[in-house]
Order: sequence, then structure tokens, then C-alpha cells
Amino acid sequence: MTRYLPARHYLWFAIAALALAGFSTWRALAWAPNSWPGMVLAFLPAVLFVLTASLLLVLAFRPPIEVHEGYLSIGRRAIPWMDIRRLDRTGWVSPLVVRITLFDDSRQVLLYPGDLDACNALLRHLRRSSRDALIDGVPYRQYWGEVLAPVAEATQALPPRYRILRAEDEAEVERLYQRLKTVGNLDQKNSADEK
Repeated sequence: MTRYLPARHYLWFAIAALALAGFSTWRALAWAPNSWPGMVLAFLPAVLFVLTASLLLVLAFRPPIEVHEGYLSIGRRAIPWMDIRRLDRTGWVSPLVVRITLFDDSRQVLLYPGDLDACNALLRHLRRSSRDALIDGVPYRQYWGEVLAPVAEATQALPPRYRILRAEDEAEVERLYQRLKTVGNLDQKNSADEK
């Protein structure tokens, strides 16, 4: 079993965003313009920091993801590997967002707020363990390069032959090769004359 917990930096970023929201609120109260648009502009940074902190806290307290031999566990929900029919990765890598389609065509979004290495490791575990699934639209065996060509097709498919020499040059090379095979050397002179 492998367990993936949310990265700690989400909690620290949330605390920092809450501190900045408090500072922004303090500065907005100190400035305190009398007009309505001025009040909105004064408290806008504080509101944005609170929203950011809320989102980061939600990510920081996501349930752990466990990869077992027979199933995937997201919090209290267990999904058997054979029930997964499709894994589609989105553009998000950290945090990792993967759309999972199950056998009954129900969909679930897996959101894992981890660091980059943990996200890549989880994605690899998901892809390796989902043996009955399409991975980003490609069948499992083809995705991992396990599709073996039948023996008859393998012997028939020869690699393409590219022409390097002209036909006359190929004929000359072939003639020299045949002469080398029969005589043993390519020199016109007799090898005994050289000694």
C-alpha cells in the first residue's frame, strides 16, 4: 500500500493568506474612506486573501489517497481497479487533477494537492494499476508498449531500404565485394610481388 497525503505547503500558504487578509483589513479600517466605491476598494484585497486562504485550506485538508493492490482508496471510498474504465489527465499537474470514468459510466474527479514528485508518482501508480482502462484515450497495453505484433506480421514487415548509392555505384561495390570474396584482396598486383 502507498499513501499519498496533501503537501504541507498548502497549509502554510493558507496561514500566510489569512495573515495578509488580517493586515489588509487593518489597513482598510485605518484608511476608511467615506464613499461606497472607496470602501469596496479598501476591503477588496482582504476579501481576495480570505477566498484564497479558504481554497488553500480546502486543498490542505483533502482526504489521503491510498493505492492498494486491488483498489484505490480516496478517503472512505474504495474503487476497485477493475471498475476503472478510463483515466483522463487534465492540464493540472500540481495539484493533480484526473478524471476517472467507472464501469457504470459514472465519473469522479480525483484531486490530489501534493508536491510535483508525489503527483507524478501517484499518476504513474494510477496508470500502472488500471489494467482495464483507457489511459488518455489509449488502451492500457498500447500505452505501455505491451502490444506484440503476431509472428507472421513481424517476419513480413522488413525495415525500409534507403538508397545511399546510385545503381552504377552499387553494381561496382557488389563487383568488388565478389572479387574480395574469391581472391582475398582487391589489389591488382600479386601479393607475392610486394614481398
